[in-house]
Amino acid sequence: MPPGFSHRVALLVDEGSNPFELGVATELFGLRRPELGREWYQLTVCAAAPSVRMHEGFFTMSGLAGLDAAEAADTLIVPNRPDPEVPPSPAVLDAIRRAAARGARLVSFCSGAFTLAAAGVLDGRRATTHWRWAEYFAERYPAVRLEPDVLFVEDDGGEGMGTDGGEGMGADGSRASVVLTAAGSAAALDLGLHLIGRDHGAEVANLVSRRLVFAGQREGGQRQFVVRPLPAVPDASLAPLAVWARERLDGQLSVEDLAARAAVSTSTLHRRFQEELGTTPLAWLTAERVALACRLIERGEQRLEVVARASGLGSPSNLRAQLRRRTGLSPTAYRRQFGPGTVIARTGPAV
Repeated sequence: MPPGFSHRVALLVDEGSNPFELGVATELFGLRRPELGREWYQLTVCAAAPSVRMHEGFFTMSGLAGLDAAEAADTLIVPNRPDPEVPPSPAVLDAIRRAAARGARLVSFCSGAFTLAAAGVLDGRRATTHWRWAEYFAERYPAVRLEPDVLFVEDDGGEGMGTDGGEGMGADGSRASVVLTAAGSAAALDLGLHLIGRDHGAEVANLVSRRLVFAGQREGGQRQFVVRPLPAVPDASLAPLAVWARERLDGQLSVEDLAARAAVSTSTLHRRFQEELGTTPLAWLTAERVALACRLIERGEQRLEVVARASGLGSPSNLRAQLRRRTGLSPTAYRRQFGPGTVIARTGPAV
């Protein structure tokens, strides 16, 4: 994406905020990335007070911008609540409400969903939070449509993404905020990479993921609950299989082929994928093919039949269906937004 992208991100901190989620936001949206050859986000860390004490008193942040930075933000990342029973400051809640009213994109990590809910901007909308707090959240905020088992949720304020990928519209025709909530600290990375993919395309999100030495973005609909903790790098039994499969996406590759290559039964392969990646072999394979199709479109391939064949999606109709299901965009809209030579003006609050 050539120069022209200008998107202001405000990272709100409050008393007791967790430093990890702040670090995730700073790493993804605050650091310059000259290797990408494009304008990046403009990140500002702001608070209701000039200095804020972090969770457990680890340290105090000072020199913070005021809440006027939140007033100007296209994306507002709200504070998480290590103790959800401690209410956010009234000034922070007011800033969130004003951002929602003007259509800014709202983001929470982990227990930050409590902050959004306290501001009243999640009523009637889909959201998630850390599994530890899910039952308490559902009891405290019954108007929120909680999805407790997933890694992150995107709610566009309407019936879903339109065919052109536009944001949801309210019943009165006004623009509705896009609200994204992540389930936990590690899921903040998944959601952040999802946002980068929305704004800059799949290839750029993959480049940033590799720069972080992160195992790759997990789908938002994957479950929080796994048999054992998800490793930062997939188990060695799957790593060579993934490399082998990615080199053969244009072929008639099936789950049975993957199992045969790994020398295990299909049921064992399913169990390993669920334990190590939180998804099924077929879902992983389809996601890899869609990601390859996105990269081909971003690099300038105009012929849908070529993209469908090279990515293993088979037909232009299946390519259209899978791309819209996973990105909310048709191939034409995706090319218009992320193809070579695309000039992105200031995006405003919408995804």
